[in-house]
Amino acid sequence: MNITLDKQSTTDGLIKIKLSESDYQPKVEEKVKDYAKKAQIKGFRQGKVPAGVIRKMYGKSILTEEVNHLISHGISDYIKENKISVLGDPLPNEEKARLIDWDIQKDFEFEFQIGMVEDFKINLTPQLSITRLLIEVDQKVIDETLSDIRGRYGKTEYPELSSTNDSLYGDISLAGSADTKGSFINISKVNSTEQSRFIGKKAEDLIEFDVRKAFSSNEEIARALNLNEEEAKNASGVYTFKVTSVSSVTPAELNQELFDKVFGPGTVSDEEAFMKKISETIADNYERESNHLLEHELQHLLVDHTPVVMPDTFLKTWLKATSQGQVNDDVLEKEFHLYKESLKWDLIKNRIAEDFSLKVESDDVREKAKHVIAEQFGGQAIIEQLGDKMNEIANNWLSGKDGKGENFMRIYNQLRQDKIMLAVKEKISVVDKQVSLEEFKNNVAKHNH
Repeated sequence: MNITLDKQSTTDGLIKIKLSESDYQPKVEEKVKDYAKKAQIKGFRQGKVPAGVIRKMYGKSILTEEVNHLISHGISDYIKENKISVLGDPLPNEEKARLIDWDIQKDFEFEFQIGMVEDFKINLTPQLSITRLLIEVDQKVIDETLSDIRGRYGKTEYPELSSTNDSLYGDISLAGSADTKGSFINISKVNSTEQSRFIGKKAEDLIEFDVRKAFSSNEEIARALNLNEEEAKNASGVYTFKVTSVSSVTPAELNQELFDKVFGPGTVSDEEAFMKKISETIADNYERESNHLLEHELQHLLVDHTPVVMPDTFLKTWLKATSQGQVNDDVLEKEFHLYKESLKWDLIKNRIAEDFSLKVESDDVREKAKHVIAEQFGGQAIIEQLGDKMNEIANNWLSGKDGKGENFMRIYNQLRQDKIMLAVKEKISVVDKQVSLEEFKNNVAKHNH
């Protein structure tokens, strides 16, 4: 078998394969003999079917199967041995393949189009700078969190008439429309100029209100109209709310019972420690959000600052050929740049992992899985309680019910991403900047694309 690469450009090439009879015939004869042993053909005893009969009946299919097998493995080995960075899969020259006469040809030639990526370098130096937004834990947020906690663990009652601090449950619809959705409205979140519309209401009452006058934030509009926040941005008009029930919550007392319910028995023992723990929890949550935004921005920074020449024409052809009709020219025009950015990010991650010899071992995945499972079943102490049994539980969870290992791959990819991001952050300049929660949310909104 003779395989050559015809590089038409730095990113496009043709792999050409020539097969002579001596390349495939030994395997074909081996398959013929195997068929002869197993075939059940009328008029012949099993294992006594002549080879000539097998060739006549199955010769062409055995030949094509063996040739395709040789080609597939030959291309794969050639790419690995020559360290060719390919994108997508080799695309066969269908027209040339159709001209093959399997009945009489002894020698075969095949062509496969490939897309390659040029070698590139990632410039990770302190000169590459990025700002990490750290959210300030101000007193307003602490007070709101405390109020939410006390409400969540408070005593719920159902008064006949609603008042300022009550909540309304019901069905909502755009005025004049028959389409309704379940809705929940916290009266204290309604703008003060509109609150009177919602006070003194009981089950079966109807409330009409302009959603933009009633609420200042898209978050509250989304909750009232049962929409996601993106949909809520475009919501407007007069809505009708039909009350089904009124609920009132008496906030829980600041006592040991509440402390234990929120943070576990004996974790905190007085109000000062409780408030400190709340502040720490908020800070931890904010840190996760800050790091999530930072990694999102890092991805775009590296994609924008790393020149990678890619085989655009090949990729478009490959996407159309392998999408089973789901990708056409219109789809490519709208979405190809997104696919290309995603592919470029994968290439950059792989190069960083290679440059820094970053690896994730099975033991790393298992340990992470144990902690994930523990969080679902009462905390980290369960790991010690179960001992070696925890390894078995983690292994079963990682394999999944269907044995496909989706949980394994999810944890593996997350750990790998964490290692890659840590390596990047250690090499570039990360400048911290304190911002308010509102400023942070505005920055997140700008990056949601």
